[in-house]
Amino acid sequence: MHPILFRVPLPVWTVPLLWVFLIAAGIAFAGAIGLFIAKNKPGAAAAGIAGIALAALASQFKEQTYTLGPLPIYSYGVMLGLSLVVGWYLTLGLAERDGLPKETMANCYVVTALAAVLGSRVLYILTNLDEFDSLGAMFDIRRGGLVAYGGFLGGFLGSYLFLRSHRIPLLPWADVAVPSLASGLMITRIGCYLFGCDFGRPLGENAPAWLKKLGTFPHWPEGTLDHGSGSPAWVQHVKERGLDPTAEASLAVHPTQIYEALVGAGLLALLLLARRRQKFRGEIFLLFTFSYGVCRYLLELLRDDAERGSIPPSLAEHVLLPAGLVVFAVGYTIGFSHVVRDGVLRKVTQALAFVPAIALYLALKPETFGASTTIQYSTSQAVALATGLAASIAFAVYYKAALDHPEQAMALNVPESPAAADRAADEDDNEDDEDEDDDRPGEKRGAPAKASDKPARAKRGGAKDEGRTTARERGAAAEAPDTTGEA
Repeated sequence: MHPILFRVPLPVWTVPLLWVFLIAAGIAFAGAIGLFIAKNKPGAAAAGIAGIALAALASQFKEQTYTLGPLPIYSYGVMLGLSLVVGWYLTLGLAERDGLPKETMANCYVVTALAAVLGSRVLYILTNLDEFDSLGAMFDIRRGGLVAYGGFLGGFLGSYLFLRSHRIPLLPWADVAVPSLASGLMITRIGCYLFGCDFGRPLGENAPAWLKKLGTFPHWPEGTLDHGSGSPAWVQHVKERGLDPTAEASLAVHPTQIYEALVGAGLLALLLLARRRQKFRGEIFLLFTFSYGVCRYLLELLRDDAERGSIPPSLAEHVLLPAGLVVFAVGYTIGFSHVVRDGVLRKVTQALAFVPAIALYLALKPETFGASTTIQYSTSQAVALATGLAASIAFAVYYKAALDHPEQAMALNVPESPAAADRAADEDDNEDDEDEDDDRPGEKRGAPAKASDKPARAKRGGAKDEGRTTARERGAAAEAPDTTGEA
């Protein structure tokens, strides 16, 4: 386990940050002008906002410099980049299979990925404001500080805004995007493990030796990073658990990073299997939201890092934690349990859903009331409960509608692209020309239109709109000679 895989040798060079941000702002403004000329107003507005933000940052860093030297390649950064590449191919492959416009979905993926990284950083900052003494520190992601649920919420918002501007519904995209979230959990948590963050509570003495070895994080040599003197687990154990500062490793803890990587792998398999029996658009997204909420809530029971944040209310541990499991059990009962078609089996699974809450209550219940421990939900637990319950309610509504209108529930409702519309119009025009020039052998151009010609023409033009067919018939009638004898 090491936070840096290798260092790229670069010459030492001091760069004034003022000019770096000013140059970046100039590039953003130039891009905004180009996009405006190209009549891409949303893109021009986004580039303009980015330019204003960079110009504002330039004023904040006008007296600061950055020393460029040997560039460290962080293990977490490598895993994050790998997860984005894997997610790209996975998402676009599923999107193409579902019939979504590939180019638009590719652009949406880029926007979603950037919004996810931004959201994960923002949520970390909001839950750890005491760690930052300057605006520059908030942008220094080399020190870590990303929250998975912040990425989930940020990516959701970014996707919604992008797709809304293209008049594309969100749920079909969400279904093909969430498998990449599962693969991202599987990969990025390996990066967390290599860095030593997001660790769990100390293991008991009777824990298996292999698990203890897996959950022991080293004391890095001094100077490994510009900040800190060891892995996050080692530092926290020295400060809070009386670990000897000369110890070469932390206490043996639950490797919750590995646990969550396995959760990501399991969710990926679950989502891909669920696609085979999907009944409505949004089902895969809601299934991920609820399933990850349950798993993340349980993982938070084992987490011990001090950077998770907390949210009121404060209640006794043996009351607050089981209450969360009751919320998930209620969510399963009103929503996802309806997938089980057999009535008796469904009621059995609904009853079993409450068993974990009862078991946790009995395990945490103190012998006396005065011995109870008061705690709060972590930020991730609160988000997991809120999103999990919302997903359950939405699933119940959409699933019932899907049973009543199965074809409509699986409709994409994606607007036809301009290129496809032009091709369809050209095909219609060609068919019109063929119909007008398609005279029968031996039949004169000015011959009267026979009644038997109308069904044939209607048959050939069955794929066209009724307006065009009516116009052709009226034209044929106008060209026919008057056989009634009336003036």
